[in-house]
Amino acid sequence: MGQFAVIGLGRFGSSASLELMKMGHSVLGVDTQAKLVDQYSDELTHAVIADVTDKQALEELALENYDVVLIAIGSDLEASLLCVVHLKSLGIKTIWVKATSRAQHLILHKMGVSRIIHPEEEMGVRVAQLLSYPMVNDYISIGNGYFVVEIDVSEHLDGANVGQFLQDIGDGIHVLLVKRKAEVTVHPDTLFTLAAKDILILSGQLQALKSIAPKLV
Repeated sequence: MGQFAVIGLGRFGSSASLELMKMGHSVLGVDTQAKLVDQYSDELTHAVIADVTDKQALEELALENYDVVLIAIGSDLEASLLCVVHLKSLGIKTIWVKATSRAQHLILHKMGVSRIIHPEEEMGVRVAQLLSYPMVNDYISIGNGYFVVEIDVSEHLDGANVGQFLQDIGDGIHVLLVKRKAEVTVHPDTLFTLAAKDILILSGQLQALKSIAPKLV
């Protein structure tokens, strides 16, 4: 179980906090607004009111005990940057920050934060990808142009085995696992028979995965 501190309990910060809680992690939520802190006090491990532009207030939170500090402050650029400065001076090593503009991204990059997040932009790209390839339920980049994607087995693939499926879609794609209701088969062999509504987890280069899209519908 990880320990996370989320500074800013607006829409983005609260969503991240609640999802971390669902995953079994410990979450400290911090905000300047008592209303937001009260709203999430029963749902998070801890929720406190603090002025995060005040170094002493941040020091009292003992944030060095957390694996990651996520600064999810919305439009207040000054507060976000001051918070980063104070956390850096307190020796906090892993800082993730929500950015709302390219200018803020550039400043944060120069400050050496661990990761800069653009929620709206990243979600926009993700939605566009899913709209372009509706057979893909979800995907994740694993670097160097490789992706892992989740797809549903369509009716026209019902009864085909993994070997036939791979032969039909060409080289460069790997079947990592097949999920059928509660049953999961890891690295199925070529004789494994697919059924409609099975879930396939595939890996491969982005271009190879794009090229097989018409064969999956």
